[in-house]
Amino acid sequence: MPELSGSELFGHERGAFTGAVTARDGAFALAHGGTLFLDEIGELPLALQAQLLRAAQERTYKRVGSNTWHEADFRLVCATNRDLLREEADGRFRRDLYYRIASWSFRLPPLRERAEDIIPLARHFMQQARPDAPDLDEPVREYLLARDYPGNVRDLRNLALRIMHRHVGPGPITIGDMPVDERPAGSA
Repeated sequence: MPELSGSELFGHERGAFTGAVTARDGAFALAHGGTLFLDEIGELPLALQAQLLRAAQERTYKRVGSNTWHEADFRLVCATNRDLLREEADGRFRRDLYYRIASWSFRLPPLRERAEDIIPLARHFMQQARPDAPDLDEPVREYLLARDYPGNVRDLRNLALRIMHRHVGPGPITIGDMPVDERPAGSA
């Protein structure tokens, strides 16, 4: 429901939609004087993109169900896994919004393009799960480096946590600690 997305960003007035039993501030009001981070901005419907453009450009917004303009001073930071220029060319993202938010952009390469980060990240996630996490033996390191990680860093994090849930004892993490569906072909 687009009005619920609008409510998350702009807030709503009592009675604006079914379930809106009280007025509520949205992300713009809560970010006043600070930073608003919008993750997966490429997923927003076009109608909501138009409202976001005005809020980002004019620093004003209306709550869902209201006729009153509110001001908010914030720094806007956005993230997406989509190519917004391609989305714009395909009619799924507003060009004016792209140029409003893209004053500075940073492309983080997928994990498969930065293999040097895989082992340090895996160790970090494992130590978050268990501060005394043991070392990885060589076959595990080789497997982690060869894996594709379609879910990027989140995928690696989930795998590291699954490994830590299986590992017992003081020795190094071995292929036997890998979840069965992750074990390299031919391993026991």
